[in-house]
Amino acid sequence: MRWWSVANFVSNAGTWMQLTVQNLLVLQITGSAAATGLSMSVQAAPGLLMSLAGGAAVDRWPRKLTAAVSQALLGAVAFLTAFLVAVDQLNLGVLMALAAVTGVVATVDGPACALLGNDLVRTEDVPSAIGVGSLVHNAGRLAGAGLAGVTVAFLGTAAAYAANGVSFLFVAAVIPFLRPVAQAVRARSERPAAKPAEAGAKPAGTAAEPDMSMREGLTFFMRRPRLVALAGITGLSSVFGRNYQLTLAVLVVGPLAGGAGAFGTVSTVLAVGGILGAVLGARLHRPSVRLVGVLAAAGGVLQIVAGLSPSLAVLLVVVLPMALVESVSDTAGTTVLQTDPPEYLRGRVLGVWGSVKTVWGLAGPPALGLLMELAGARGALVTGGLLIAGAIGAGYVLRERRVAKPVVVRTEESALAGQPALGTAA
Repeated sequence: MRWWSVANFVSNAGTWMQLTVQNLLVLQITGSAAATGLSMSVQAAPGLLMSLAGGAAVDRWPRKLTAAVSQALLGAVAFLTAFLVAVDQLNLGVLMALAAVTGVVATVDGPACALLGNDLVRTEDVPSAIGVGSLVHNAGRLAGAGLAGVTVAFLGTAAAYAANGVSFLFVAAVIPFLRPVAQAVRARSERPAAKPAEAGAKPAGTAAEPDMSMREGLTFFMRRPRLVALAGITGLSSVFGRNYQLTLAVLVVGPLAGGAGAFGTVSTVLAVGGILGAVLGARLHRPSVRLVGVLAAAGGVLQIVAGLSPSLAVLLVVVLPMALVESVSDTAGTTVLQTDPPEYLRGRVLGVWGSVKTVWGLAGPPALGLLMELAGARGALVTGGLLIAGAIGAGYVLRERRVAKPVVVRTEESALAGQPALGTAA
């Protein structure tokens, strides 16, 4: 697990470095901010259509081999991009195609790597492992964003892509030496056999193949109320409460009259809060959807306070607990998502989640941008916080009303006292 965490930190740092450099590269090629947004959408779009297929592949194929191959493919794409940049043959069309290929491979790589990390610890330690993964992700994001500027300034754009390729190969090289715990291996091998169809059923004594279709994963997700509720809570938070790089940037530069340096300070505090939240989230043993909802609602309330902040100093005080609460909520939600389904279904459930998450990622920024156009930065933060807290509160009230109260049945012992005991039938 320690080796896996180190490899993930290196990979996350490389990935965030490449994402930062890619945005700068698109701006250099086109000079258009719209084209930059389009490149990000092209990379995210495969997750909308292919995540379920990627999750099914993770359930069917050996997990270590799947993760190693996907990491090697992502490294190959990064090296190819670095070569094209170095020989000055990279245009917008080729860059978009490479971004799309990266998105396709990521539909398999994401669930494979997430579940492989869980295989390295005992079942009771999975929440802690997920918390450590969240911590590594946030730390890698900070390191990658910082390294991007340094690498481009001293070594050039091609070097940043090449460094990301090396980070992928490092992960692929570590995977063969990982040793999943026996408990995880046994759980993954215990798959229920499917019932033979009535027409053309197999003869007695012949085992039927388990249902490993994509439809089974989608059906399980839609019939699991707690997963549907988790999707609703996370969707609200993602669309109206997590795009702080947009809302807080406009708030700091506009109403609070700060500059780029002030927003950099706010971003640093957000990152620190995320890391602290990941540390706290790693201590959760059995998180629930209710806990995720409570934390998300608390984050919405803090977002309202942030939107009403009269000064940058007040905003900095509010931003830290806001990021902390939402990081713990994310860690708790991820734990529920990765531990609630049976082992043989987890790849496909993560695939469904990937598709739903892509919808939020594509729809969130435009919706939030429209809200900011209508209500301004403060209005968007306050309105978004009210929507999150209000919707979660209303859902909780409706759920409590739907729960049937237990019916107390009174037994009249006196009426039965004089009755003869039942005898044995002749």
